[in-house]
Amino acid sequence: MGFILSNIKRLFITLFLLLFSVGAASANQKILVWGDSLSAAYGIPVEKGWVNLMRNKFNERGKKVEINNGSISGETTQGGLTRLPKALKRVKPDVIILELGANDGLRGISPDVTKSNLDKMIKLSQKANAKVILLGMKIPPNYGVAYSQKFEQVFNDLAKQYKLPFIPFFLEKVIVDLTLLQEDELHPTTDAQPIILSSILPTVIKLIAE
Repeated sequence: MGFILSNIKRLFITLFLLLFSVGAASANQKILVWGDSLSAAYGIPVEKGWVNLMRNKFNERGKKVEINNGSISGETTQGGLTRLPKALKRVKPDVIILELGANDGLRGISPDVTKSNLDKMIKLSQKANAKVILLGMKIPPNYGVAYSQKFEQVFNDLAKQYKLPFIPFFLEKVIVDLTLLQEDELHPTTDAQPIILSSILPTVIKLIAE
């Protein structure tokens, strides 16, 4: 009798674990895109931006992924840091795509300040149990080669320090073709958005799968 009860108990435990794992697998994964105009579809229809295109891709594949875009045009790392705690509580993301820093560079903000702000956002995200994908950035040499190099190194250093999934320059395939940039030669056009997504999506899919 004890043997039978023991087997029944094991069976119930196995069924519980199975149901739990199925439920977890079917639950929505939440992604928070935390960026500036490059992720906020500046100058183009929002539905044509790479963030919305990513949403469409997941929908087409039948993936249960909820994408929240908290990007604001003109945002700096300081602004992003100030806003992030409330967003983490509201969205409770599983993954954060951190795309900030370009406006810091264009304004000549000290790379040390940029690094400190990004570092704090990474820590806040990880404390909230969110995985971080870091998008690196390069800037024109307006402030000199030394500044540009130090600025770019910020992203590399943080990615190594926290062992983050890292895309060194997600505009790499776009910036070389002026027809893919708007008149300001800074913001990508509608045609550039699928190209941007192709640089980001594989990393996102891999992280979600893990």
